[in-house]
Amino acid sequence: MQSEGKQIKVGVLGATGTVGQRFITLLAEHPWFVIHALGASPRSAGKQYSKAAAWKQTTPIPAVVRDMIVHECKPEHFADCIIVFSGLDADVAGDIEGAFRAAELIIFSNAKNYRRHPDVPLVVPLVNASHLSMIPQQRSLHCPPLKKGFIVTNANCSTTGYVIPLSALERAFGPIESVLVTTMQAISGAGYPGVPSLDIMDNVVPYIGGEEEKMEWETLKILGGISQGDDGLKAFDMHAQYPLRVSASCNRVPVIDGHTECVSVRFTRRPPPSPQQVREALAAFTPMAQSLGCPSAPRRAIVVHEEPDRPQPRLDRYYQDGAGVSVGRVRQCPVLDIKFVVLANNVSIGAATSSIINAEIAIVKGYIPS
Repeated sequence: MQSEGKQIKVGVLGATGTVGQRFITLLAEHPWFVIHALGASPRSAGKQYSKAAAWKQTTPIPAVVRDMIVHECKPEHFADCIIVFSGLDADVAGDIEGAFRAAELIIFSNAKNYRRHPDVPLVVPLVNASHLSMIPQQRSLHCPPLKKGFIVTNANCSTTGYVIPLSALERAFGPIESVLVTTMQAISGAGYPGVPSLDIMDNVVPYIGGEEEKMEWETLKILGGISQGDDGLKAFDMHAQYPLRVSASCNRVPVIDGHTECVSVRFTRRPPPSPQQVREALAAFTPMAQSLGCPSAPRRAIVVHEEPDRPQPRLDRYYQDGAGVSVGRVRQCPVLDIKFVVLANNVSIGAATSSIINAEIAIVKGYIPS
């Protein structure tokens, strides 16, 4: 924990992109972190940040980075950083993040490249922060072994929103057997400039490449535990003790920010919980990040709406600056057991905010020197 006012130097990769800009907005006023280095593509390198970035946030460019020089995404430019947050596109993230880890830098990544790696934690900070315990093994199995460097990824934005209430329900009522989820995903999830206007205006696009597969697989890794084999090595168990089936249908809709998801679940428990029991469990959910005092953690992870027409992106996407999720329309499902609607801010808890809270937890837990 940062107890003496000393701030940790951090860097941002992909600093000119949508997620990178959100990282900068959040980090500029962070009580534990100070932005020390920015990285982007070669065409942006050597420029002042204010000249390199097409700033699209609702607040001005923070003064701390306005005149900062952008570097290429090479470890030598970030040598003084303890933590590096990555908003890189998946097309380039794999090699770059791997090189940074090999250079003993600590990476918290929003990219998909390492999510399936057997030693890399895939962490939604309000759900499975305990998976950070895989960090020592990741270091030891790297060739050569690492003393400080590691990679932690956060989940796909559509996965993040709905696994938070699923985790709350499993904690209260035991394993979930099956999930049906249909998403209505904001255009900002496609990055800037996003979906062409003639494709998305007056329209719903019923396909987002790779999205359904990500949701179905990531959910198992996130909600599963960690097992230990006869060889002493740990492994993510992918919810194997109680097999979980997930079916996702993903759609792009003409909303700027905020993913809305309609979720139906079946519990292994018989009889299943009532809608009122579910509401109470969701409202009472307290994740580790809150109990540890992480400054970016929401005061309440889940707000439960009683109104029949909530949550809505326009009204609820900035709940606690996008760090929490909103749930409504909790009711019985005639096919499974319970159904509800969840809304999450895809560029906050669905991206940059998750990475930042993951870093805060790792500091408190002693995985990062303070």
